[in-house]
Amino acid sequence: MQVNGKNYQTIWVHADNNQIIQVIDQRKLPFEFEIIDLKTPVDAFVAIQNMTVRGAPLIGVTGAYGIYLGLIDANSESWKTSLFKNATYLKSARPTAVNLAILIDEIVAVLAECFSHESACALALEEATRLKRREIDWSESIGEYGCELIEAISISKNGEPVNILTHCNAGWLACIDWGTATAPIYKAFLYGIPVHVWVDETRPRNQGARLTAWELSHEGVPHTVIPDNAGGHLMQHGLVDLCIVGSDRTTSTGDVANKIGTYLKALAAYDNNIPFYVALPSSTIDFMMMDGVREIPIEQRDGEEVSHMEGELDNGLITKVRIVNPGSAVANYGFDVTPARYVTGLITERGICGANPADIFKLFPERGGREKKKG
Repeated sequence: MQVNGKNYQTIWVHADNNQIIQVIDQRKLPFEFEIIDLKTPVDAFVAIQNMTVRGAPLIGVTGAYGIYLGLIDANSESWKTSLFKNATYLKSARPTAVNLAILIDEIVAVLAECFSHESACALALEEATRLKRREIDWSESIGEYGCELIEAISISKNGEPVNILTHCNAGWLACIDWGTATAPIYKAFLYGIPVHVWVDETRPRNQGARLTAWELSHEGVPHTVIPDNAGGHLMQHGLVDLCIVGSDRTTSTGDVANKIGTYLKALAAYDNNIPFYVALPSSTIDFMMMDGVREIPIEQRDGEEVSHMEGELDNGLITKVRIVNPGSAVANYGFDVTPARYVTGLITERGICGANPADIFKLFPERGGREKKKG
């Protein structure tokens, strides 16, 4: 995607040194555009944990590259021990997004079959890059399928702009390229379908106001940033045609964990009969989990994300200020779970399906194929 007219992805191998992985530091956006180097599995862990990189698909790929970086410096005699140790370590960086564990398990399963340290290092780089390419391809496919929904609404509105509400950032920054929730929007925009995006600010880290708005601005997509609590009002007054959000983990029964506040948007959409779609690759589906509300681990982050806010002063200085009464306790739940009954459908790399086990396993029969019931 575009940054000042130049194509970027969010993670790549250094052009001159394949033992360095480079990423965009998303903590600095939109005020500064900075690229940092990852040289060790510790670098990858920290980047995931402190949200230098964020978004379920991206942290999964970063974890895979972290496995590669760990193998580079591993002892040639005990590299397999290091492999499994780093896998456990990297998977602990963030608990809610299932992509991290899925991609790490996938690459480790392949590498465990290697007979030499040298071959494992070469294969690790190849596999991590393959997983990256797969996520990009899946995001683009999600864009094509989701674009059909936008096009249908555009036709019904006689070419008037389609108003789409999204929450948090499920764009190319979160997904290496294209994004999940934004991919249908980018495809529609490229195909000349008039669109307008309502961008939730997404407190407390403001990923909508800081990241989604930044992305859309560089792509030239019309958009408006709104307070998180304005979505319901817009829906009541016919100003939202479609909601599309991403996911950090979706169960086999269609329950969706996404950035805190998603559940409230789904309730408002349901009350106003507005389609509420979740865009996600299959690497975000936890096929073994059935009850999202009870089973999905919800990350609780540092309270300072709530009590303080970072921004740019008129003089260009980037600073952090307290916005909460110093004597008040704060809670910072990173995600909530939207029950499947409020989800109109899931937009995946294989097509759109209902948020229920029958439709999910029909689309992904190799993952089990049996209907499950919530316990």
